[in-house]
Amino acid sequence: MMDRVLFTKGHGTGNDFVILDDHDGALDLTPSLVAALCDRHRGIGADGVLRVVRSAKHPDGAGYAAEAEWFMDYWNADGTIAEMCGNGVRVFSRYLLTHDLAAAGPAGLPVATRSGVVRAVFEGDLISVHMRTPEVYAASTATIGPLTFPGIAVNCGNPHLVAGLHDGVRLDRIDLHVAPGYDPGVFPEGVNVEFTTPGEPVEGTDRHVHMRVYERGSAETLSCGSGALAVGAVALREAGLTEGRVAVDLPGGRLLVTADGDGRWWLAGPAVLVATGEVDVAALS
Repeated sequence: MMDRVLFTKGHGTGNDFVILDDHDGALDLTPSLVAALCDRHRGIGADGVLRVVRSAKHPDGAGYAAEAEWFMDYWNADGTIAEMCGNGVRVFSRYLLTHDLAAAGPAGLPVATRSGVVRAVFEGDLISVHMRTPEVYAASTATIGPLTFPGIAVNCGNPHLVAGLHDGVRLDRIDLHVAPGYDPGVFPEGVNVEFTTPGEPVEGTDRHVHMRVYERGSAETLSCGSGALAVGAVALREAGLTEGRVAVDLPGGRLLVTADGDGRWWLAGPAVLVATGEVDVAALS
C-alpha cells in the first residue's frame, strides 16, 4: 500500500467527501482505510469516499467503459460500498472538470456508477445530473423510538424510505443519533431513511419539502442527493403530477428535483471543492 496519498475534500450542500485520484486503480482501498479516512477525529473526516478511477480499470465500471471514461467508486463512511450518491456524483463531476480530466459536451459529462451511467450538466455554480428514474414501489414504515411513521419505498439505484411526519411531530426535534427502524423484509440491504414535512410555496417550483435523512453506512448527514430525488418523486406522485419541480430543503442547503416533459429526472445543486492535501496512510492504522 502507498504510504502517502493525495486527496481533495469536497461537498455538495454539506454532504462531504474525501476524493482520491486513482486513475488506474492502483490503490488498495479497503473498508478499514475508508473508515479511517472518514473518521472526523483521527482521519480527514467525511460522509464517504469518492475514488476517481477509469471505468476500464475497475471491475464494477468496466461494463460502462464504452459510455463513460470515469467510474465513481463510492464508499460510505463505515467502509461499505454504495450503488449511488446524488451529491457525490456532482462533486465527482466538479472534480473531473476542475482537473481537466473530462469536458462537458452538449449531452453532458457521463459518469459511470454502480447503478449505471448518469450525465452532469454544468449551469454556473449549479450542476444538474440526469439521474436514474426513481421507482416508487411499496408502502412501509419507519420507526423512531416509540413513534411509527408510514412511508414509501423508492429505488433510486439505491434504496430509500420516505416517511412524512404527522401529529405535530417537528422535523427538527426527531432524534437521528441512532438508526431509524425499518422492515428488513422490504429492505434486505439496508435503507436510507428520509423524514419530511411540507414547506411554504417556492417560486418556480410545484412543491416544497423539508427533509432530514439517516444514511445507511454514514448516519445522519447534512444532505443526501439520491434521498432528495426520492422525496421529490414521492411529492410529485402524491400531488398527482407526472412532471414538475420540487425544492427540497435539507440542513445543508437546497436541492432541486425536476421531472421534465421527456420523462427524465434531474437533480440540481452546488458542488464545491474546498481543500487538497496529502494523508499519511500508515498514521491512520
